[in-house]
Amino acid sequence: MTTAVTVATLEIRDLHAEVEGKEILKGIDLVVHQGETHALMGPNGSGKSTLANVLMGRPGYTVTAGEVRFKGEDVLGLTADERARRGLFLAMQYPVEVPGVSVVNFLRTAYQSVKGGDVSALAFRKHMKEKMSLLGVEDSMVNRYLNQGFSGGEKKRNEILQLAVLEPEIAILDETDSGLDIDSLKQVATGVQQLIGPNLGVLLITHYQRILNYITPDFVHVMMGGRIVKSGGKELAMELEEKGYEGIRSELGLEKGAGEE
Repeated sequence: MTTAVTVATLEIRDLHAEVEGKEILKGIDLVVHQGETHALMGPNGSGKSTLANVLMGRPGYTVTAGEVRFKGEDVLGLTADERARRGLFLAMQYPVEVPGVSVVNFLRTAYQSVKGGDVSALAFRKHMKEKMSLLGVEDSMVNRYLNQGFSGGEKKRNEILQLAVLEPEIAILDETDSGLDIDSLKQVATGVQQLIGPNLGVLLITHYQRILNYITPDFVHVMMGGRIVKSGGKELAMELEEKGYEGIRSELGLEKGAGEE
C-alpha cells in the first residue's frame, strides 16, 4: 500500500488589508502549491510587497477581511516566527544589516529555531556547506557580519542562501531582483532556479520581466490596485513585456490606482 504524499499549500482567499487606515489589498485570491513557481507582477504601488508582509505577519499590517491558510491551518493569528516554523519563508526586498552577528551564527540560530531542537555545530556546518557549494557561495561571505558592508547583490545572494539552508516548503521572494545589475541578477536568479523543485513552492514578486529570463514560472499573475486582475502561464510575462502595464490596464478597462507607477 502506497502512502499519499501531502503537498503543502498556501491558500489566500478574499484577502483585504490596510496600512495606517488605508486599504491596500482589496480582495486577493491566490493558491500556491509546493512544487509550483508563481510570478506575481505589477507596477510599483500595486500592493505586491504589502501582500508579502501580510503573509509573513509583519507588524503594522492589518487584515480586515479574508483568510490565509497554510497546510489547512489559519496562519493569520500566528507570529512571523511561528509561520516560519510551519514552513513559510520570506526573502525581503531590503535585507537589514545586523552588526556583530556573523552570517554563519545567524543561519545556525535560525535553523535551530525553525527545525526545533539543538543542532551540533558540526552537523549544521556540513548542512550549510552543502548549500553553499550548490549556490557557489564562498566561506568569506558567511564569516562576515550579516549584510554589513554587503553590496546589493551580496545581500540578495545571502537571502537565497538562507532559503537553501532553512528548506521551507513555500518561499515568498519579494522583489529579489530589485536594485541588481545584470550580473548580480543572473547570479541570484540562477541560485533560485537551483532550489526550485518538488519540495519548494515559490511566490516570486517582481516589477520587471527580466528575472523571468532565468526563472521559468508555472503561473504568472498581474496585480493592480490591490487586486490580481489577470492570470496565465509564462506567456503572460512576455505579453506584459510587450504591452507594458498601461497596455494591460487599457485591455481590461482599468484606471491607474492611487500610488501606482
